[in-house]
Order: sequence, then C-alpha cells, then structure tokens
Amino acid sequence: MPGRLQDKVALVTGAGCIGPGWGNGRATAVLFAREGAKVFAVDKNGESMKETLDRVAEFGGTIKTHECDVTQNAAVKAMIDACLAAFGRIDVLVNNVGGSAAGGPVELSEEAWDGQMTYNLKSVFLACKHVLPVMERQGGGAIVNLASTSGLRWTGSPQVGYAASKAGVHRLTEALAAEQKGKITVNAVLPSTIDTPANRAGMPKADFSKWVTPKELADVILFLASDAASAVTGALLPVSGRV
Repeated sequence: MPGRLQDKVALVTGAGCIGPGWGNGRATAVLFAREGAKVFAVDKNGESMKETLDRVAEFGGTIKTHECDVTQNAAVKAMIDACLAAFGRIDVLVNNVGGSAAGGPVELSEEAWDGQMTYNLKSVFLACKHVLPVMERQGGGAIVNLASTSGLRWTGSPQVGYAASKAGVHRLTEALAAEQKGKITVNAVLPSTIDTPANRAGMPKADFSKWVTPKELADVILFLASDAASAVTGALLPVSGRV
C-alpha cells in the first residue's frame, strides 16, 4: 500500500539530534521516509544526522543529507538549490529549527533577544522566502512550521524571547496561508514540552510521562504535510500532551 507521502520530496530542517534517541526533526524525517517520501534532511551539524540516516536505512527509505545554517540567507538559498539538484522538486517543507533562552525582559540580554528572533523566526522566514517560488512553479506544496504553545500563553517559566519569536511564527504562518489562498498550504504545530534528549538533560526532575513525544508530534506533522490535509491552511494546531 502506498505511503501517505509516496514519491513526494520533503525537506526537513533540524533533522539531526544532539544525542542518541528521538528529536522532533529525526522523528519527522524517519516517518516521512517510511511513508514513501524522498527526504532531504538538513542540519547545521552533519554528524547529528548519522542516526537519522541509519534509522531510514533499516527499512530502505530514500534520504539525502545537507549541512546548513538556516539563519543565513545565502546558505538557505543553497539548501533549496541542493534539494532541487538532488530530487528535482520540493513538495513539503518542515521548518523545525528552534530553541529557547530563559529570562524575562530584564534578565535576557539584547544579544540573546536578537538570537531568539533570528533562530526561531528568521529561519522560518528565509526558508519560506526561497521555497515558495519553487512550490508556486510546481503548482502547489505544503509548509509546516514548528511553533509552540509558549507563543499562545504562559507555560510556567520566563522565556520572553522564545515566546515572542514563536508568536511571530504563528502570525507568519497565518499571513502566508492567506496570501497563498490554499494553492500552497501553510500550517503550524504548537507543541508543549517535548520529550527530547535535550529537554531531559535540562529538566531531569520533570514528569516525562506528561510530555509530547517526538513520534507523536511527527504524526501530526505528517497529517499536515499529506494530501489528507489539502483543505487545511492557516491552522495553528496545539499539541499539548497529557497536561
């Protein structure tokens, strides 16, 4: 039976992980490959994608990797060009790069604030900037942005730069969806805390049983990337776990 992304080309940023196990990008890239996609996996750290490659190789999926700093305009353009050179088209873009810096407006430095805006918001803007002309030429496509429930509400700790930048991803998603009028779907998933190696290391006393797993999040991303969600655009979909 054909997979839900059979023969589609999917570009997934942040497709590595800081350690063994499942991060959001790794879980998404592996699931996409299992569902028949040709995956163009991107990360700033090429070594972090080795396990991603190994997991896809276990079932004979199609995946190529590319190193890129997605906060740099020229590098993002080169990323898009490399994906086209490898697979000839881009049907799905998953903007998965992001991270948080703790602190309210008094504690957070100006440099850290700027870094949050660059890492979490500018990275999405740049990828969309360069992929939209490709999808428009093709006549369609699907973009899924990783945002956060922190962009909607207080989530228990001061991280004003992260919250503001993720709220920016929400508004960017809605603006692009309205501009595209359904020709290209643009949606965002808004997870709460994810059970990743990085979060376990940073919050060792937390109740992990309540957290969203990367595989659960990947299932939601898959739906939004697939033809099953062809009538869904401009959605901000919370994935809040068991809280």
